[in-house]
Amino acid sequence: MNNLVPSKLEKSNVDIGYLRLTDAAPYIVAQELGIFAQFGLAVSLHQEVSWANVRDKVVSGSLDAAQMLAPLPAMTTFGASGLRAHLIAGLVTSKYGNAITLREDLLSLAQQTNAATLGHGLRDLTRRRPITFGTVHPFSSHTLLIRRWLKSLAIDPDRDVKILVVPPSQMVDSLQQGVIDGYCVGEPWNTVGQLGGAGKVVALGSNIWPNAPEKVLAVSAQWHAAHPQTHLSLRRALLRACRWLSEPGHSEEAAELLAQPEYLNMPKAYLLPSLCGGGSKPLQEVHQFYGPNLNRPEPGTISQMIHECAELLGKNIDADTVLTLTNRSYLPQLYDSAANFAHA
Repeated sequence: MNNLVPSKLEKSNVDIGYLRLTDAAPYIVAQELGIFAQFGLAVSLHQEVSWANVRDKVVSGSLDAAQMLAPLPAMTTFGASGLRAHLIAGLVTSKYGNAITLREDLLSLAQQTNAATLGHGLRDLTRRRPITFGTVHPFSSHTLLIRRWLKSLAIDPDRDVKILVVPPSQMVDSLQQGVIDGYCVGEPWNTVGQLGGAGKVVALGSNIWPNAPEKVLAVSAQWHAAHPQTHLSLRRALLRACRWLSEPGHSEEAAELLAQPEYLNMPKAYLLPSLCGGGSKPLQEVHQFYGPNLNRPEPGTISQMIHECAELLGKNIDADTVLTLTNRSYLPQLYDSAANFAHA
């Protein structure tokens, strides 16, 4: 018997949702290299267009599990956006990979010549014309990164600019069409925007908020209760894929897998910069996929994310409620139960 597979899986056919992003790599790698199969799973990957779709399908049960924005399990459990359901995450699958990109003509209008003058130029520009930024979801690290970045430039994110939700794969088109003036998104869409001449990367997410978790493996608490062994196999397989992605020499192969038409469907040149640090500066924002301090949900950083998301609701959520949400939705013990098999 395969000792990687628990003695009895409640189900072996698993439907997983993901978005067209480079940090979907653990899911695609686990599928293409047969890692899911090694752990007894027959996985169907479903590419979704938005994070709201992903969340709704996990809640409704049309997806068993999904790649999900790190804050979303807690905010869904809390009942934000009018939808309340208990979602949990026992595995962080990536961090980093985000950046802020601005339209070239916006930089010209702001008379930006270097980082030191950008804040002054943008502040002056907000007094002369409306500025709109794109984010991928109201409750995302991207929204929090934009807000932190704007505040560092002495720009009020609630008063001086508009922040609009745009699906990641539509960011570059929205920038080119003038719907938005800038965006915060994960790779490869900053690389696509910059190499295609639509915009310029002006800030990296890792510099704005170091060590923030980015994506998690999310399931409903109800699904986990009914399928604990299947969920365990899923975590073990994804940890194995995360480890593979972190090993030297795998960036080219990973980019080839992701570039395929059924997945990200784009040239490898757009994918390699964030997988191995290649490409022109400042696109040196490299995804990180593996490590005990990365894959284990840590309450401290997650609690800070929840607190900042709660501020967006205009609600003053006390520290005890934040801690309760953290402990209900992010379960380090689920990581611990899978971690020993990452090296098997």
